[in-house]
Amino acid sequence: MHDLVIKNAQICDGLGTPMAPGSLAVSSDRITQIGDTVGPARQVVDADGLVLAPGIIDTHTHYDAQITWDPMADPSPSHGVTKVVIGNCGFTIAPCKPEDRDLTMRNLVRVEGMAIEALRAGIDWSFESFPQYLRMLERRGVGPNVAAFVGHSSVRTYVMGEDAPKRAANDEEIRQMQSIVRDAMNSGAVGFATSTSPSHNGASGDPMPSRLAGEREMNALVGVLAEFGRGVFMLTKGGGTSVEYLESLAAGSGRPVVVAALLHNSTRPSAVFDDLRQIAEAQSRGRKLFGQVSCCPLTMEFTLEAPYPFEGIASWRPAMDAGDRVESLLRDPEFRARVRKDLEQPVAVRLFNGEWEKLKVVEVAQSENLHFEGQNVKTAAEEAGAHPLDWLLDLSLEEDLKTTFAAVLLNSDEQAVARLLTDPYSTIALSDAGAHLTFFCDAGFGLHLLGHWARERSVMPLEEAVRRLTSQPAEIFGIRDRGRLTEGAFADLLLFDPAQVGRGPARRVFDLPGGAHRLTTDALGVHGVWVNGTRIVNESGSCAENTLPGMLLKEFSA
Repeated sequence: MHDLVIKNAQICDGLGTPMAPGSLAVSSDRITQIGDTVGPARQVVDADGLVLAPGIIDTHTHYDAQITWDPMADPSPSHGVTKVVIGNCGFTIAPCKPEDRDLTMRNLVRVEGMAIEALRAGIDWSFESFPQYLRMLERRGVGPNVAAFVGHSSVRTYVMGEDAPKRAANDEEIRQMQSIVRDAMNSGAVGFATSTSPSHNGASGDPMPSRLAGEREMNALVGVLAEFGRGVFMLTKGGGTSVEYLESLAAGSGRPVVVAALLHNSTRPSAVFDDLRQIAEAQSRGRKLFGQVSCCPLTMEFTLEAPYPFEGIASWRPAMDAGDRVESLLRDPEFRARVRKDLEQPVAVRLFNGEWEKLKVVEVAQSENLHFEGQNVKTAAEEAGAHPLDWLLDLSLEEDLKTTFAAVLLNSDEQAVARLLTDPYSTIALSDAGAHLTFFCDAGFGLHLLGHWARERSVMPLEEAVRRLTSQPAEIFGIRDRGRLTEGAFADLLLFDPAQVGRGPARRVFDLPGGAHRLTTDALGVHGVWVNGTRIVNESGSCAENTLPGMLLKEFSA
């Protein structure tokens, strides 16, 4: 007798096969039978014609810190996600020496928009090395399945200490870093992740440590993957990192290279397609390069207390480490002039390029300014006869930097985004779930693909959208027996209504450790989520309490 049968479903197997009516049986954590009829079961769920698909694989999350206090990795499971990959961009919390914990947390506040009070109150620091971190997660249990990158910035900090964000590594330091990456791979890391993005800066305004790595260091660390014959190299690309160089890493290591974050920039509209063209050319030469793209517009809420969208502007750098002097600096006419001049020259990898009409006031701190709420900065500045930068800074200074703005930064051109999503060598991800909690919440990216892009825009068939969220990332990352509905595969399942599936509007909740707030969204059209055969989300969208059926994924295909 089976443990579970889901009957009367439209089976969407994750492989791109046309959907067909049928039933699916589960015994223990595996799919044991699929067909028109299956044997009896201890529990039967009538799908009543809903779509049954593999659970979504989210390959770009930052749950490294949150999962130590929230093993369910909320809200991802409620959005149909049954597997998360953490450690992206190299922003991990392991390895970490006790004396570096505060620096690591403050770096995450800057680069990932996390609340310091939540990190200090929430992180369980009962580890130092990367293998110890994985063992701690495995011992405590996890809701979704979890795969973890070993992260470059953490490895660099562990070896180089305060010099990590300041200089190149010497030969001995590189050897030590290789040893740490090697130990991580032996313990079950999915690969090695790093960043060269100019938007990625640490606590003091210095670049995140990985940005100081030269080619010799990068070659050595990616080369560790070649020793194992498995693992993925993931990089968030800055303008100085060429696809040609990344192809050389793929050639030298024989490993897949996932290139993030390929987002469309309306001020440099061809840049992202140039990257994808070069990735396609590398694929034609037998190199496994993939461009990580998003199906969501990149929209952020922020204040000038944490102005993440502006931190990629070179002339903004002094404001990042001004401390108590920041308000006087923001008033400085020379500082403002330098920022205005920088914004006259768009940069493809920069988040904000002066599109002031895409930046609006969300919430003011003073009642006399309520009439600005909902206005875009360009229009408000024109009415005041001011440059948009000056208007924004003046309003924010008047309100002690408490004014909340929202910016649609990238991926706002839907025709261009459709091209990204249908490119044969793109992989759809970039939810950033677990990070930027005060700015946005894209944990429901997969439901957005199924609802907005497949149903409403007909950019791809539903079966193809499901494949792009399930078996395709499983194949790229070497995740065994997952991402597909086939007999013998793990029973990671998503039951949804194709006519309703999507994500709701963002809302703010105050449930982080220390009472810190975050943005979250509700899932639409989800009727059930199962991880390894255990139901963790029901038809009302509620997650099961005290149920942690996930696994630490530590064995990957070559």
